[in-house]
Amino acid sequence: MLNKRSVEDLQVKGKRVLVRCDFNVPIQNGEITDINRIVAALPTIKKLIADGGKVILCSHLGKPKEPSPQFTLDPVAKKLSELLEKEVVFAKDDEVVGANAKAAIGSMKEGSVVLLENTRFRKEESKNIDSFSEDLASIADVYVNDAFGSSHRAHCSTVGVTKFVEISAVGYLMQKEIEYLGNAVNNPVRPFVAILGGSKVSDKINVINNLLDKVDTLIIGGGMAYTFFKALGHEVGKSLLEEDKVPYAIEMMDKAKAKGVNFLIPVDTVITTEIKNDAPFETVSIDSIKADWMGVDIGEKTRELYKDALKGAKTVVWNGPMGVFELENFAKGTFEIAKTLADLDATTIIGGGDSAAAVNILGFGDKMSHISTGGGASLEFLEGKDLPGVEAVNDK
Repeated sequence: MLNKRSVEDLQVKGKRVLVRCDFNVPIQNGEITDINRIVAALPTIKKLIADGGKVILCSHLGKPKEPSPQFTLDPVAKKLSELLEKEVVFAKDDEVVGANAKAAIGSMKEGSVVLLENTRFRKEESKNIDSFSEDLASIADVYVNDAFGSSHRAHCSTVGVTKFVEISAVGYLMQKEIEYLGNAVNNPVRPFVAILGGSKVSDKINVINNLLDKVDTLIIGGGMAYTFFKALGHEVGKSLLEEDKVPYAIEMMDKAKAKGVNFLIPVDTVITTEIKNDAPFETVSIDSIKADWMGVDIGEKTRELYKDALKGAKTVVWNGPMGVFELENFAKGTFEIAKTLADLDATTIIGGGDSAAAVNILGFGDKMSHISTGGGASLEFLEGKDLPGVEAVNDK
């Protein structure tokens, strides 16, 4: 699908290699609470170390308005040192590429690793202003983008820097994301089923529209299902509803019919008075939601319907949970879908964000073919958009 130069195609011995990673990880009291994104970056880093590159890592963390200790990448450097079993020098520098960083890079040897400070400490980063892109390029002979989760944004460290560094490539993680998501959407083994959940139809409008041209079956769950119920004329009580998207829901159901796509929405739903685990709850058909109750999960009949629809699938893309999976009483739908996918003889791709968290929390992460590291990026990919951070890298 995309024929980009990869780390396999590079000669990096003795060269300074700037690697854009996605180290945007949750940190509480200086401790990283989820290291998945750091672990995902290790294969590329290890390859470049083994090939004798001088490996300079960069990433953003959070949305700092200015340099602040709360958003420093220092904890990431410590965790990387542990995982790589070698020192990762942290170039603490509010300018990101200031005197401290340049000194650390100047004394690098082949196979050594430096981590720069949070790229968003520079205001130019998110505006993709050349001055910061040139600063980043000035410390690199080669640029590698391995941050799929940030590649839907045209920032200095994902796009701008490629204008000033002659040789660029994608890392292993980026390559894997492109291959899995790209093949699933553009060249799937059929039957191809997409499962879309999460809270809002508006987040998934373009995804639904794009996938209806490609899938055999499209399954809807999560908070966005209630906008489809409303489109069918049902009462939705206090459930999540995007009133202005009702015409769109009707349009999508009509499009599915015209294209012969099996378009499934829930037939029953779990309802409750409030989103608390000790609140009363019951399962009702979709035309029996009480006026002052709200839907929080797919019901038992829907779970069976969806499991049946998944039985013979050969490619499945899942983005968005079926309900409020964080609470045990409303997690059954998401759990059943995850369990069904874990047992399938199919390529199963989890599209980042909440669905990735759900699959990992429920203990099925290692049973999936691929869990995307990029929430927004994987959604844009499923919409059929080009990602600027991928496009910017040299072709083979």
